[in-house]
Amino acid sequence: MATDEETPLIVENPPTPTLNHKKDVHILCWAFLLIFLAYGATQNLESTINTEGDLGNISLGILYLSFTFFSVLASLVVKKLGSKIALILGTTGYWLFIAANLKPTWYTMVPASLYLGFAASIIWVAQGTYLTSTAHSHANDFNLHEGTIIGKFNGEFWGMFASHQLVGNLITLALLRDEKGGSTSGTTLLFIVFLCSMTLGTILMCFLSRRNGKEEGVQDSRVTFSSSVVSLLKAMSNLLLDIRILLIIPLIAYSGLQQAFVWAEYTKHIVKPTLGERGVGGAMAVYGVFDAICSLASGRLTFGLLSITIIVSAGALIQIVVLLWLLLGYSVAGGVLGTVYPLLIGALWGIGDGVLNTQLSALLGILFKHDLEGAFAQLKLWQSASIAVVFFISSSISLQTMVIILLVALCISVAGFLFLMLQIEKAFSYRAS
Repeated sequence: MATDEETPLIVENPPTPTLNHKKDVHILCWAFLLIFLAYGATQNLESTINTEGDLGNISLGILYLSFTFFSVLASLVVKKLGSKIALILGTTGYWLFIAANLKPTWYTMVPASLYLGFAASIIWVAQGTYLTSTAHSHANDFNLHEGTIIGKFNGEFWGMFASHQLVGNLITLALLRDEKGGSTSGTTLLFIVFLCSMTLGTILMCFLSRRNGKEEGVQDSRVTFSSSVVSLLKAMSNLLLDIRILLIIPLIAYSGLQQAFVWAEYTKHIVKPTLGERGVGGAMAVYGVFDAICSLASGRLTFGLLSITIIVSAGALIQIVVLLWLLLGYSVAGGVLGTVYPLLIGALWGIGDGVLNTQLSALLGILFKHDLEGAFAQLKLWQSASIAVVFFISSSISLQTMVIILLVALCISVAGFLFLMLQIEKAFSYRAS
């Protein structure tokens, strides 16, 4: 049974904490909302507004390929800089990418995408490390159940983060106008508003508390960069020898595939034919609402590995239903159904995404708390690699083929995840006996 966050496991006067952990979580949530309402809405539009030479999809493919490469080194950078400085550094890539969209050419978008791949790898490893270490510290300071706090903090963060799709896409819906001939006006004003939002988010990051001790990863200055890289690669290789991470990797990769499906395929093949380019913002807003609600709810319901197993299984079942619908019975409809079907698909898909975001972060935080940077580097490495694949192949395969790929990947990943949970349960039962 879940332990309430405010009820201590041991009834005594808790030590006075040195940091306000909840305040830091709130700051982190608001900063990411301000940054990603801009980036998320821009990413949703890339495949529909930058169509010449497929510039939008190729730029995003380059971005996530760069993200994949730099994820290998991201944990080293986070350890060297500390999670707070790494978070601030990571925001610069998103700012540059939005600025490049003011003048979208190969000479602006490709360099911006390459740099954003580096910045994104830094900010996401730092986010996972910062949030999980904050949860550990809060649980220790107040003698609370660690798994419950990790679940609640992740639920709050991912719920707030998912709402960026609602806010950002409502701004898109308000500022963009569909013109005759299929063109879109208002993009310059939209990207200026987004740059202002990102600037506010970066400023807010500066008010985060520094995490001390090993949480900031203070390193001996005498250690050379090359020896640090060798040590990092050895640590990542050792982590890949852990059967737990090997069984989680397929689910991590699928979480990237299903995100990219929304950005590259859902908006282009399901939303645009019936709702138009301007309708992308509204559909993604619906997706974001359900993503946010599900993230908050699943975070509140997370108290350990058993709850994670149940929640992930439920989210996977919902996405399987959507994929089977798209594969066997979906067709572009007219009238009211033409509006309702894309929004319903977006809502159901948002529920699945909310589950995967919160539960994967909570799972890694529980199983790999002694190597948070390495675990979250693996998360972003495999996620970004699968996202890059989707953007590079999306223009050369049909929607039906993509749905089949997703369905197979989901079944394999859930099977591996359930096998892992079963083995862990057996291990606990054996120790208890």
